[in-house]
Amino acid sequence: MEKLPDKYNPAAFEDKIYKKWLEKGYFHGEISKAKTPFSIVIPPPNVTGYLHVGHALNNTLQDIMIRHARMKGFAACWIPGTDHAGIATQNVIEKELNKKGITRFALGREKFIEKVWEWRNQYGSRIISQLKSLGCSCDWERLRFTLDEEYAKAVTHEFVKLYEAGLIYRGNYMVNWCPRCLTAISDIEVEHKEKKGNLWDIRYPLIEEETGLPDKNEFITVSTTRPETMLGDTAVAVNPSDKRYKKLAGRFVLLPLMQRKIPVVQDAYVDAKFGTGAVKVTPAHDPNDFEIAGRHGLDRISIMTDSGIMNENAGPYKGLDRYEARKKILSDLEASGYLAGKKTHVSSMGFCSRCDTVVEPRISPQWFVSMKSLAAPAIKAVRGGQIKFIPKKWEKLYFNWMENIRDWCISRQLWWGHRIPVWYCSKCGEMTVTVESPVKCKCGSNDFVQDEDVLDTWFSSCLWPFAVMGWPQDTEDLKYFFPTDVLITAHDIIFFWVARMIMMSLYFMDEIPFREVFINPLVNDVFGQKMSKSRGNVIDPMTIIEKNGADALRFALASLTTPGRNLLLGEEKIEGSRNFANKIWNASKFVLANLDGIDIKSIETKKLDLKSWDRWILSKLAGTIKSVEKYLEKYNISFACRALSTFFWNDFCDWYIEVAKVTIYSANLNESQKTATKYVLWYVLERYLKLLHPFMPFITEEIWQSLQHEGESIMISEFPAVKKTSLEKIDPDVEEKTAKVSNIISEIRKIRSEHSINPASKVNVFINPLFKDISGLIQENADYIMSLARVKELQTGAPSQKSGFVKSLNSGSEIYVNIFDAIDTDQELKRINEEIARLQAEISKSMMKLENPQFIQKAPREIIDKEKNKLDQAQKAKNALQEQQKYLKSFKDNEKIQL
Repeated sequence: MEKLPDKYNPAAFEDKIYKKWLEKGYFHGEISKAKTPFSIVIPPPNVTGYLHVGHALNNTLQDIMIRHARMKGFAACWIPGTDHAGIATQNVIEKELNKKGITRFALGREKFIEKVWEWRNQYGSRIISQLKSLGCSCDWERLRFTLDEEYAKAVTHEFVKLYEAGLIYRGNYMVNWCPRCLTAISDIEVEHKEKKGNLWDIRYPLIEEETGLPDKNEFITVSTTRPETMLGDTAVAVNPSDKRYKKLAGRFVLLPLMQRKIPVVQDAYVDAKFGTGAVKVTPAHDPNDFEIAGRHGLDRISIMTDSGIMNENAGPYKGLDRYEARKKILSDLEASGYLAGKKTHVSSMGFCSRCDTVVEPRISPQWFVSMKSLAAPAIKAVRGGQIKFIPKKWEKLYFNWMENIRDWCISRQLWWGHRIPVWYCSKCGEMTVTVESPVKCKCGSNDFVQDEDVLDTWFSSCLWPFAVMGWPQDTEDLKYFFPTDVLITAHDIIFFWVARMIMMSLYFMDEIPFREVFINPLVNDVFGQKMSKSRGNVIDPMTIIEKNGADALRFALASLTTPGRNLLLGEEKIEGSRNFANKIWNASKFVLANLDGIDIKSIETKKLDLKSWDRWILSKLAGTIKSVEKYLEKYNISFACRALSTFFWNDFCDWYIEVAKVTIYSANLNESQKTATKYVLWYVLERYLKLLHPFMPFITEEIWQSLQHEGESIMISEFPAVKKTSLEKIDPDVEEKTAKVSNIISEIRKIRSEHSINPASKVNVFINPLFKDISGLIQENADYIMSLARVKELQTGAPSQKSGFVKSLNSGSEIYVNIFDAIDTDQELKRINEEIARLQAEISKSMMKLENPQFIQKAPREIIDKEKNKLDQAQKAKNALQEQQKYLKSFKDNEKIQL
């Protein structure tokens, strides 16, 4: 056993311990008929990624669950991996090439993909290394990548089987299009931002029914934030219940600038209360207008190229960039008298999350998956309780999406990704969908061209829970570890990833992919604001690990994780966790120092001379074990952390270790009592380290290796459980009795503190028990009361002369503390007056904030509540000091004190 260094320095041992775990293969999930499997698949981070605080939280929670399961005796397997992240990775490489003045088109597809692989091989393992620094006990022997050879076969198999079942088709539909990346992008890749702009009112002249010419006096006025799209208008729509436009149903208007007649249609989608109640319909450039066109048989006219340049359908504006066209169109509308006005308008605009280009909704020929039939069994699985969301509130979001599901666009106009397994015959154009490259066409030609598009990243990652285990092969891993037990992920990908995994798992495996989905909270700063570089409030996990160690970061994140509530993380919380680790280290050093020369194995526990404090701490330990187990089952990680820290800091350190010092160093107690106390110190610490290990793996392993123990590593030892044979047992009677003693000690300490009695000074105390059972407790614990409360002389009963005493009532006893000889009255009154003045200034400052309407309106609820609590605490402290002030003045006047 190695000696524990004097100071807690995580940098000295965390990396060393992790390497040893890896060397020993402790993370590897072995298939064993003797064990029940417990498996988790990691939400694969992007290969371009680095560890941000959201990753740190998500993976800390997964590691807590997998370490807990491993110690509980399950065959635990946590499968890691990374996602090829199509558009994100391609953008990274394109930016690198652009610095050299090279485009991907100049390089060519094959050379470009080679460059991406080179980058991936060089930098793709960065986030894996960072996860290891966090302490993640993933089964690295099963590490997967969504573009590795075997995984690519699974994705091809998926596409072909869905196509053969009639669930994949090609069609022209509305998509999110990035004119810079030149590809369709998913909704999650569209970042919506509130932008201040203009709302223009444009007059559309009505067509006279008799002459067929535009009326010079009668118009329908529509409002738009995108006037350039009017070139593709094919109708004006009004609500059928809008009386203002009843008479116009079936009429036509002239499309300004294009001189094209378009109909007035009635559609319930139109909001009669918005603007003029009439809207322009541009089916090729707006998703809602696309739907209206389908209902009314309208043409869909695309007016832009892939790059956002106006095309031949834009008439005289052909060749202009969309924003140049906007300026020219507005100028022409004004010159022609069609522009009725404009006003400032704030709207939500969609930007490509990869390049920050404004996204253009447009119709594009794409590959789609038909979703309705896939969604039905996935809805049933959650509604029937086969899969549970935690918190349950997220099921509502899941059902809302799934019951209103639309077909999924799975093609992307990228080069990096899974290329669509569709080939076209160069001679006859025949399309072939197959797993392997086709050899010969029906027409006899062997000249094929593969579809240029790649598949949406989510199309490959939706196979993750079973493809990582070797599907479509019927592997031993798949038979044993699938389905997985829990998925821990964020709420923003419930539909994009979670729902699709459920659908594909039920379709291909006829089985759910996981039994529970725990939606971890979002990590915000201490003010409840989202972390962002622009706000300057981003917390870098790797910086925290370098400064404080991985355990401090893990415990800070875990201790803030409550289902359904966002997490507020700041330096103060991280520092608190670091202090907690330091407390564990120092307390362990005390225990180790008192075990010198003692062979723990040789002690017969049945013969231990256990006293009330020993039984009390063992009872508290038993209660903590049960609490931690209960909270982990419910994913209430913060409550588990609170139980762990409260037990160690309050029960073990503040009370039991202090009591143990009295026992061990006392000349009045026999060796059997001292041995019992030392054994209990060892026993409680050893059990506690195991209990804490899933949360703080490094410090627990380091200390455990310095303790007398059995086994190679704490991470493969047995997780504590309260059994009939356990030394620890919940004992309500001993807890109640010991609480009375500790309350008496605390009351004496409180009186000392309130009157600022020097910690080195001892006081005389009288305790007058009001009940018989209390007398015995006081006599039994007299040494502990005198030592822990710094008492010079302890007597039972009430003092005959009460002058100079402060009296209090606690735990069925009257407590009298003689403070007259222990304080400098003048000096103490001066201190109290200064403290009252300080608190009054604090109270005034808080009241000004809380009486400020702007603060109440703009500040997050958590900050307002924090300020109210601060005010309440300051007022209570001031009131208490004013009471002390009154008492001390009575001392000066030689008046009798009665509390």
